[in-house]
Amino acid sequence: MASASSSPAVRWGLRLSLLAGGVAVVLALQPHLLPKGIFSHSSSAKNNLPAAAAGEDAVQTYCYQSVRTSAIIDNNNEKANCFSVSPDGKFTRVFSSTSSPSSPSLEEVVERLGETEIRKGHVLPGLWDGHGHLLQYGEFLHSADLFGADSPAKVRRRLRAYLAANPGVGTGAEWARGIGWDQMTMGGMPFADLLEEDEALRGKYFMLDRVDVHCTWVSRAVLELLPHDLPEEVPGGEIVRTPGMGVFCDNAMDLVTALWPKPGKERKKTWVASAMRELHKVGLVGMHDAGVLPADLAMYDEMSRTDDWTLRVYAMVECPERNTFCPNEAPKLEHPEGMLSVRSVKLFADGALGSWGSAMIEPYSDRPDTSGSLLVNASTLTSLARSWSAAGFQVNIHAIGDLANRLAIDALEAALKDLCPDSQQEPLSACQSRHRFRIEHAQIIHPADQKRMHALGIIPSIQPTHATSDMAYAARRLGEERTRSETYRMRSLLDVRPVLGSDFPVEPPNPFEGIYAAVTRKSPRTGSGPPGHEAGWHVEEALSWEQALDGFTRGAARGAFLEGRAGVIREGAFADWVVLDEDVGGVGVEEWRGLGVRETWVGGRMVYQREAESGGEVREDL
Repeated sequence: MASASSSPAVRWGLRLSLLAGGVAVVLALQPHLLPKGIFSHSSSAKNNLPAAAAGEDAVQTYCYQSVRTSAIIDNNNEKANCFSVSPDGKFTRVFSSTSSPSSPSLEEVVERLGETEIRKGHVLPGLWDGHGHLLQYGEFLHSADLFGADSPAKVRRRLRAYLAANPGVGTGAEWARGIGWDQMTMGGMPFADLLEEDEALRGKYFMLDRVDVHCTWVSRAVLELLPHDLPEEVPGGEIVRTPGMGVFCDNAMDLVTALWPKPGKERKKTWVASAMRELHKVGLVGMHDAGVLPADLAMYDEMSRTDDWTLRVYAMVECPERNTFCPNEAPKLEHPEGMLSVRSVKLFADGALGSWGSAMIEPYSDRPDTSGSLLVNASTLTSLARSWSAAGFQVNIHAIGDLANRLAIDALEAALKDLCPDSQQEPLSACQSRHRFRIEHAQIIHPADQKRMHALGIIPSIQPTHATSDMAYAARRLGEERTRSETYRMRSLLDVRPVLGSDFPVEPPNPFEGIYAAVTRKSPRTGSGPPGHEAGWHVEEALSWEQALDGFTRGAARGAFLEGRAGVIREGAFADWVVLDEDVGGVGVEEWRGLGVRETWVGGRMVYQREAESGGEVREDL
């Protein structure tokens, strides 16, 4: 580490002033160039520099066409286009190459030395996904992709292709996995029989997750493994029996997953590595992993101590038995370099809207026979929130329906009252600002409960593309009034500083598609809204692009207790950045969904470079 007397400011100030002094001094100060940066601050012995002008060998300075230091610009760095990175992967200085009229610009320095040019591209702070599933995304990358397969014939075609590309899959030892189907496009035939129609699929073991991962569709071979006396009702779940057997939702999925041949650790490691590579391609440097089992957290810890772990992960504990208290099985963990953190828990209040599983105060408009279902009763949810918070964990509750959100707020408020019992000395909102309890999804919230969220400061963890995926049927499920007053709030929740994400693999992980959805309230895939809302669905809740980008950077950082260390380019923060082809300040709204990532850097290390794709291997700068 460099001493205080050899700070980057001192080194650069001396170096540029000496350069201004004359050609002889310029030649004496010629820097040694490394491929990954503009300048490497070399040792004084190597370059015969005074000690105050010299630093560690690995200190690097990078300059690009532009550098945006935060989503909502800090005026002090509005014109920055350069930064320096310390050996331990932190930003040490952020500056403009033309900031001092008395010193030569960096362009002039480069021209005199004749060694390189300012890098092409425009820099943003490293992007985060505030709610995703790392291991499941990796499994998805090695499974059958059924997203957009809107008929049984298309599903069968993709499954045939998947089996052909993966010989041996679909047996009792290794079931074929897939994700992305939607029951609304599968017709009226019993689900298990839909697969039996194809000879290549007949007799194979399939477990296929619905688009929202709250239901699974299994083949006849899997059904035959289940007991014949399945329960008529499953608390917090549903065995779908109409038009026939084959689909299990929410807690009923446990009946199937108990029989599924679990993958081994080495295979899971392969999935994690695949997921990280793909996430870097869209500019992600970190993610909040929304529900990780203790055994998988132990695997994460092991992997994170190697160079193969390239993504910052803020993980939420999910107990082996969902909605229980298991702190001894998953102790808190904080890596000093910020690559893995375990200090939060994921609880589940309800299921998903698409499968009528989200818990509603009033029945569904298109299914008056049901109001959805709670995955856990109200008293147990409150007890769990209080127990986990007392153990020092941030409590994050999955809640989609308005009843689930009401009970989640009740539970979190009760936990805050335990933590800060003297409300006269300190309001609960101040207590919440330290503990940062969250509601994951927060999709449908009664107006009275929206007021409670604002008053308490409970953080909503929102996925903008959920709104644009659900807009095709949300009004049918909920009716126009509930849709207008309760659903998919974004702008009206800005004061409680939402965390933005995607929920991958449920939605694509590309954060620029999420930003587009938040700004336009239109589908990133089609560029349009639903019939009657072609220009955008309930645009009164749309964000500006700066606000949306902030949710994927500083908002996600704050939700993980990383404010000032992630989501910004500033002295002392993690040296994470993304290089784009375009300056986001100059592109139109419609261009956001197609923005291209040139490079992704984590801790001063290049983890993705687009140009390397043609060579078949992503370049990593070690």
